[in-house]
Parts: sequence; C-alpha cells; structure tokens
Amino acid sequence: MKWDQQVGKANNKQQILTIIKNDAPISRAEIASKLGLTKGTVSSLINELLEAHLCYEIGPGESSGGRRPVMLLFNEHAGFTIGIDLGVNYILGVLTNLNGEIIEEQKTWLKDVEFNHSVKLVKEMVHLLLQSAPNSPYGVIGIGIGVPGIVNKDGQILLAPNLGWKNISIKDELEKEFNLPIIVENEANAGAYAEKQFGAGKRYENLIYISAGIGIGVGFILHNELYRGSSGLAGEMGHMIVEENGTACSCGSRGCFELYASEQALIKAAKLHLNSKKDLSLEDLIELARTDKGIKNVFDTIGKYLGIGVNNIVNTFNPQQIIIGNRLAMAKDLLYHPLRHFINNHTLTHSLEDLDISFSELSIYSSALGVSAYVIDTFLISTLFEELNESK
Repeated sequence: MKWDQQVGKANNKQQILTIIKNDAPISRAEIASKLGLTKGTVSSLINELLEAHLCYEIGPGESSGGRRPVMLLFNEHAGFTIGIDLGVNYILGVLTNLNGEIIEEQKTWLKDVEFNHSVKLVKEMVHLLLQSAPNSPYGVIGIGIGVPGIVNKDGQILLAPNLGWKNISIKDELEKEFNLPIIVENEANAGAYAEKQFGAGKRYENLIYISAGIGIGVGFILHNELYRGSSGLAGEMGHMIVEENGTACSCGSRGCFELYASEQALIKAAKLHLNSKKDLSLEDLIELARTDKGIKNVFDTIGKYLGIGVNNIVNTFNPQQIIIGNRLAMAKDLLYHPLRHFINNHTLTHSLEDLDISFSELSIYSSALGVSAYVIDTFLISTLFEELNESK
C-alpha cells in the first residue's frame, strides 16, 4: 500500500475512534454519514478497531426502517494508565482507564523533597498502583509524571525551585524501573489539559489554568491546543512580580506572585496571626476560618493577590475562561469573593465581558489526570498508526 494511502487509512481510523469515544453508542452507518465515507470503508476500519480491542459491539439500536443496527462502544478497559502528581508537599497517584476515570488512587505527604527520596516514594506508589490494575488486553500502557517546575520537550526537569531540583531526570529513573513509556510534564500544563479534556474547560477554546498549591504555575489552552512556548517553557507566571522589592523567592527574584497567593503564603500568614510554630494544613485553616475572623482575613488577602495575578493574565491574554485549581481550589468559598472584587475593580472592562472565572471541577486531581491523558493520547496514536511505524 502506498504511503499516502496508509496515512489516509490511519487518519480515518483515528477519526472513527474519536467519534466512537465521544458519541457512543453509535452505529457504523451513523459514523459513515458523519465522516462522508462509504459504509464498506467504515466497516473494514471498525473491524480493525475491534481486533485491536479498542471498541466493542453491544446489542442492536433503534431501527430507522430496516434491520436494527449493531451499536459500538469505546473499550475504556482495553488498558490502564498511571498518573502521578509530584507536588512540593505531597505525591498523588491515580490509576485510570482509557477514559480518564479513576480506578484507584494513592496519596502520601512529602516532607523530604531530596531527589532520590522523592523518586523512591514515586516508585513505591507506582508499584502499588500496578498491583491494583485489572486484567486487560494492553495492561498498564504508560506512566505520566506532573512536576512543579520547568520541563523541556524531552522530559528533563531544568528547574523546580520549590523542590530544589535543577537539570535532573526522573524519566530515566522510572524507565529503568518499570520498562514502560514515561511522560514528564509541567504540572500546570497537565492540569490545563485535564480541565480541557475532562473538567471545567470542556466548553472553551481559550482557557488558562492557574495551579495554586505551595507554588503557582500556569497552563495555557489556546485555540484548543496546549501552548508550551518555543522551547516548552511557557507558563512560569508564578514568578511574575506583584510586589517590587518584595520577599526573596527561591527562583532568585523577589516579590513573585506565588509568594503572596499560594498555599505557602496562606500558611505563613496564618502562623503569624496565630503566633504559632505548629504545622498547619490548608484543611486546618479552612475549618478555622469558620470561627476565626483573623484567619478569614488571611484568606481575603490571598484572594486579593490571586486577583492581582488573574488581572495581569486576563489583561494580557483575554481568555474565555480562568480556572483556579490544585489545593487552593478546596478553599474556593473563601477565595472567590475577594478575588472577584479585585478583578471587577481593576481588570479592563472589555476583557471581563463573557469571562468565566471558575475553580477546578477536578479539584486536586487535575495534574495527575492531565499526565494520564497524555499517556492515553500517545498510546492511541501509536496503536492506530502502528502500520505506518512498521513500514518505515
């Protein structure tokens, strides 16, 4: 078969599978009508998808006059993926099916961020998730890792200031251990991708995801595509300056956004208010804010600084939607009004028209689900285009 014919066939198969995923249950005739392909071509390609275990047939659907058509469904249990969100103070891992639905999860708090220790904990978590994977035609198809730092296109971690990592590769360590495809991505990019695929961003072409945890990262979906920048380094807006000559940051600058609008900023301010040296968690402070007006004021201040950052982002990019995710999304009831108040009083009026400001629907799972989605996409493309790869 000629190369261009092989490419055309693979593209058609990809489109068919996408329709089955999005519109199932659906018949062969309906797919042929949507794509403008002959029923014979569609039937032949679907047979290949059935053989590859990527879809399956269920009982007949409703008849439009003739025989009742056999309906098709996407086989979300053909394989499973592992997504790891490697945060600054936690590691969250999920096992998902091919639709990004969580089958199993693991979480551990991270008190020592030294690289070898962190990798050890990640490996232990992956082993636990592998053991919980159900039997399937493809097994676990790969592992995705979301990291709070600058990651290049080869998956190398160039700089993760809040972890103290520089020019280091977790990808190599995991490939040796598990012999599976490994994808490493900036956690904010992963969060943006997950919100677009599964969460609050489904309806929008242009959205910006703010990952607000111990640090702050930003992911951009522009014209339905993840924007990484020319070298894959876009999104480090946690280090834009919001206070001239402000607090020194681990990135080497001063007055960075994440020092004033993040979980670490919240905890630091709360400890000052309470005159406490005890460890405090975000969960503790959300509960305290019900009865302690000073803690409520701390949340108001964090919300205001979130508003400052959102103002700068909105005036620069004019997105349809801003999504605030990661751990601070758990405090949305405390943060939304001070954030919105600042935006309403400072952001360009025309930029506010039709702007949707949301908190993540995926809560703490955005990054882990985002890297899982990357693994799924890579697997499906490589499987559908396998014939092309073999003929090279």
